[in-house]
Amino acid sequence: MTDNQTVQAYTEAWTQSIESISELVTPLPEGAWNRATECPGWSVRDVVSHIIAVESELLGDPRPIHALPRDLRHVTSEFARYVELPVDKRRCHTALEMTSELEYTIIRRSRALRNARQTPEEPVRWPAGPFAQDVPYHELLRLRAFDVWVHEQDLRRALAAPGNLASPAALVARDVLLEKLPKAVAHNAGAPAGTTLVLDVTGPVEFLRTVRVDAAGRGTVDESVSLAPDVQLTMDWETYVRLACGRGRPGPVGVEGDKELAERVLATFSVTI
Repeated sequence: MTDNQTVQAYTEAWTQSIESISELVTPLPEGAWNRATECPGWSVRDVVSHIIAVESELLGDPRPIHALPRDLRHVTSEFARYVELPVDKRRCHTALEMTSELEYTIIRRSRALRNARQTPEEPVRWPAGPFAQDVPYHELLRLRAFDVWVHEQDLRRALAAPGNLASPAALVARDVLLEKLPKAVAHNAGAPAGTTLVLDVTGPVEFLRTVRVDAAGRGTVDESVSLAPDVQLTMDWETYVRLACGRGRPGPVGVEGDKELAERVLATFSVTI
């Protein structure tokens, strides 16, 4: 694809996923908004609040004025406090207030994306206050499609409403997570030089990848087949996403080869903040 086609593909993936979230939560009764998700400390309302907050910040809206409680046990860093503030601000909002704000935010953000004049490689500000950084425009769109889809799945699991596991944004998520896989194996798990690990993922999004750790301890990932890997992990797509995004340790995961190394990899598999 050309750079402009890539931007369009990421935009369409984001649109499909965030509109699916709106359709999912609009009919929810008040009580369902309080259901816990796999995001520590966050309810359905909180996940939707986070999505609204990030998209609003991308639109240039000011941060809400709010005193964040200091006794929230799931808030363990200054970055987490930054993310939590607009979430906590909305904890008293009703279902109607939440769905109305989400719908309005989607309308505004969709219009802004249609009218955007940035080139794909143009640096833009990633919204994170004191933690902000410049990223290429296409990368910002890719990461927004990824983040929204991951949170869509958080909501679907909490609400027992599976779907969109093979959507366009799901494929974006696959690529984002696979880019981070070599670090999870080589650095996080401390796999020794010369290690090969095969990841066999089945289900709606299926793929086979091999991670190799070179003599310098750096990991790479490719599509070639290793016939005798040190470790082979087999799991379905949803299990892979939940593990890689730090959503606990679901199962089952098939393990072949070095069991001790496999356990270290699985224990440090999360690659998201």
